[in-house]
Amino acid sequence: MRTMDRRKTILSMLTRGEPVTGTELARRLGVSRQVIVQDIAVLRAGGSGILATPQGYLLPSPEGGCRRTFACRHDLAGLETELLIMVDNGGKVLDVAVEHPLYGELRGYLMLASRRDVDDFINRLQSSGANPLYTLTGDGTHLHTVEAVNEAALEAIEQGLAAAGMLLG
Repeated sequence: MRTMDRRKTILSMLTRGEPVTGTELARRLGVSRQVIVQDIAVLRAGGSGILATPQGYLLPSPEGGCRRTFACRHDLAGLETELLIMVDNGGKVLDVAVEHPLYGELRGYLMLASRRDVDDFINRLQSSGANPLYTLTGDGTHLHTVEAVNEAALEAIEQGLAAAGMLLG
């Protein structure tokens, strides 16, 4: 398969709404994962908007529903609780962002929409030995962009975070 055809196929595979890992793209296209990483870099440079999430690469769907940004603070023990409050109330946790003193805003795309997504994320966090982004801020302050089908769901998320003592402001 020619390079341009492969890149068009990657874009097509990523428009289906589900994340696809680099390893899976490589397997399906018969190339190495490094070739996929390079293809993704070129596609991003061309403006494709591909996101790298914990579940794999994804092209975000056109905006739908309502969005809100929540400013939160908690310790490691509160991480799972926070994410479950969001997904259990009908939210999709799109990302997490922190303000770093040297680099400015750092953002990680999460795309967590269910308890299973949260469980998988927590398991990957524990097995990787990595630290969550909020640990870079000193006091644990971070932002989440959350999408939901309506404002009532976002209100329920806000109330749940406030009741858990995690909501700032």
